[in-house]
Amino acid sequence: MSVEPGHFARSVDGLPDDRFLDREESWLRFNQRVLDLAADPSLPLLERVRFLSIFATNLDEFFMVRVAGLTRRMATGIAVQSASGRQPREVLARTSEVARELMLEHAALFREEICPALAKEGIEVLRWDELADTEKESLNRLFRRQIYPVLTPLVVDPAHPFPYISGQSLNLAVLVRDPEIGTTMFARVKVPPLLPRFLEASPSRFVPLEDVIAENLPELFTGTEILEHHAFRVTRNQDLEVDEDIAEDLLQALERELLRRRFGPVVRLEVEESITPEVLELLMTELEVDERAVYRVPGPLDLGGMSAIADLDRSELKYPPFVPSEAALPHDTDIFATLRDHDVLVQHPYDSFTTSVERLIEDAAADPQVLAIKQTLYRTSGDSPIIDALIDAAEAGKQVVVVVEIKARFDEQANITWARKLERAGCHVVYGFVGLKTHCKVALVVRQESDGSLRRYCHIGTGNYNPKTARIYEDYGLLTADHEVGQDVSALFNHLTGYSRDTAYRRLLVAPDSLRAGLVERIEREIERHEEGRPARIRFKCNALVDEVLIDALYRASQEGVPIDVWVRGICALRPGVPGMSETIQVRSILGRFLEHSRVYAFENGGEHEVWIGSADLMHRNLDRRVETLVRVTDPAHCADLVGRFDLAMGADTKCWVLGESGVWTRHEGDIDVQTNLMRARRWRTVES
Repeated sequence: MSVEPGHFARSVDGLPDDRFLDREESWLRFNQRVLDLAADPSLPLLERVRFLSIFATNLDEFFMVRVAGLTRRMATGIAVQSASGRQPREVLARTSEVARELMLEHAALFREEICPALAKEGIEVLRWDELADTEKESLNRLFRRQIYPVLTPLVVDPAHPFPYISGQSLNLAVLVRDPEIGTTMFARVKVPPLLPRFLEASPSRFVPLEDVIAENLPELFTGTEILEHHAFRVTRNQDLEVDEDIAEDLLQALERELLRRRFGPVVRLEVEESITPEVLELLMTELEVDERAVYRVPGPLDLGGMSAIADLDRSELKYPPFVPSEAALPHDTDIFATLRDHDVLVQHPYDSFTTSVERLIEDAAADPQVLAIKQTLYRTSGDSPIIDALIDAAEAGKQVVVVVEIKARFDEQANITWARKLERAGCHVVYGFVGLKTHCKVALVVRQESDGSLRRYCHIGTGNYNPKTARIYEDYGLLTADHEVGQDVSALFNHLTGYSRDTAYRRLLVAPDSLRAGLVERIEREIERHEEGRPARIRFKCNALVDEVLIDALYRASQEGVPIDVWVRGICALRPGVPGMSETIQVRSILGRFLEHSRVYAFENGGEHEVWIGSADLMHRNLDRRVETLVRVTDPAHCADLVGRFDLAMGADTKCWVLGESGVWTRHEGDIDVQTNLMRARRWRTVES
C-alpha cells in the first residue's frame, strides 16, 4: 500500500475505520500512569512527591502545546477530524473532561495521602491557619524583609486596565473596598516566581508562598478593606510559530517570537474551588475564556512546586544513590584504540555518560591527532562539559562544526545562548534545515592515525548530549569506528551543513527520506519470513507510536500471524488484541525511577536479528518534519543484549502497564522490575547511603 508521508488511508481493506486510539487522550493516560506512581505506597515517599510534581508540570506542557495547538487550529478553521474519528470539538471536550478528572485526582492524592504521609515523617505542608502563632510572626517578618519589596499590586479602575497575566504565573485575585467612598475594586497580586514555592515556617514545616502574601494584603492595600482573595493560575499557548520561509535570520526571528510567546492566548484557568462566582466571572471575562477552560480544584495550586519538597535532604525517603558503571570504557584504556578494536554499546544511566560519550568529545578535543569534530546539539545543560570541550577544540585549531537546533521546544533561549558562545569561540555553527528540526543525536571525530590514514569515530545515540538528564533518562548510545558508519555519518553532516542530497546510507535510516519506508519494508519482510515458516517477530521500543502508516503496517503483520511486542512510554494510538486485526500485538508501558527514553526497533529476520537504535519516535513530526537517524547494531552480542531487554520487559512476571483494545491501561503487578533488574546487573553498583 502506498501512502504519502504523514497521511493515512482511513479505509483500508481488512482494517476498520476506528482502528486508531485518540492521541490526546492517550497522552493524558500516560500522565495518569505518572500519577499512579505518586500514589504507589511501595515507593520511597519523596519519590512519590516528585512524581506528583512531574504530573503537574507534564500537564502544564500538555495544555501549553497540545490543547493550545488544537484550540488555535479550531479558531483558524484548519482543524480536521482526528485519525481516531473524533471531530475537533469532540477531542477538545473529551480532553477537558479527562484532564479535569485527573486534576481532581491529583489534588485529592496530595491532600489525602501525600500530606499525611509526609507528616508522619516529620515533614508538614500546611495552610496559614494551621501554623503556630510564633511561625506566623516569623513569616510576617520575612514578608516585610524579603517579599513585600518585590510585590506589585495592580488595581483595576477606569485609569488602570486589567493587567496582563503571564503564563504559568500564580496570582491572587483580590477585592478591596475604599471605606471613604464605598467603591469596590479588583486587584491582582502576582506571586513572585523567583521566591520559594513553599516557605519554611519552622524546621520541616512548610506553607505556600501565596498564603503568606494573602495574610499580609493589608500592607499592600493600606487604608482599604480586604473583602476577599483567591488564588488563580493561567496557562497560555507556548508553542512557537516562526515562518522560516520569510525569516532572513532564523536566530533573530526566534528571539522575537520568544518575546511574543508571553502573550499567547489563555487555554486554561485554574482556580481554587473556594472562589466566588463574581470574581470568577470577572476573570473569565477579562481573560476571554469560557467555562470549558476553567478548572476548579482544591488548593494549593501549582503543585509542580512540590519538587522543592522532593529535593529535601532526607536520603532515607528517596531511592538509594548509585554510581553508573565505567566498565564499558575503563579509565585506563585508550578510547580510540578500544573503538578500533570493537564497537561499544552503552545504556545510560546504567553506564556512565561522563566516561563514554562525554569522554569521546573531551579526548578528541585534547588529542593533537584529531583534525575535526562534528556534532548535533538538540538539548544540553547550562554547564555542559561537551560545550566546553568543543570550544577547547576550536581554540586549539581543530575544525569544529556544531549543528544546533534552536527550535528545540522550551530550550530555545538556552540553545540560542550556546550557539552564540560557540560562534564566538570559532566553531562553525549551523542551524539545520528550513522547515525541519534536527533531532538526531550524532557526533563524528576525524583522526589522523599513526600510519597517516584518516579514521572516523562516531557516536549515535537515542538521547540528548545532556550530562544532567543522562543520569535520569534511559538511553542507548553506539560508539564505533566502523568504516560504513563513518561514511554514513560524514554524508549526514554534509547533508546537514551543505544540503547534499546523498541518501544512499549503508547502516543508517534517516528521516524524512528513508526512515518510515525502511521500517515498513522490514515489517513486510517479517510477514514474508513468517509465511516461509522461518522465525519472525517485531519488537518496537519508543516513546510514542502515532504514525498511522506504521500502525497499519503492524496491523497487517498481525493479521498474517507475526508476533509483535510494543514497549511504549507515552502515547500509543494502536489498538492491541483486537480479533482479526491485532490479536498478536501486545503493548506495554514501563515507568519508574528512570524515564524510559530509548528507541529500539528489532526484527527477528529469520533468526538473524536485525536491530536498530536511534532518535526517532513513530510520530508524524519525527518521520516528516525532523532529521532523525537510526543506526543498525551489528555486533551479535549487542543485538542479543537489546533483544534480551524486550524479553525482560514482556515477561509474564514483569511490573508494567498493559494496554487493552479500548485504550484502557491496566497495571500489572509482577515480581520483576525492569529497572531494578538492570541496576543489579554486573556492570552497575549501588552506593550505601
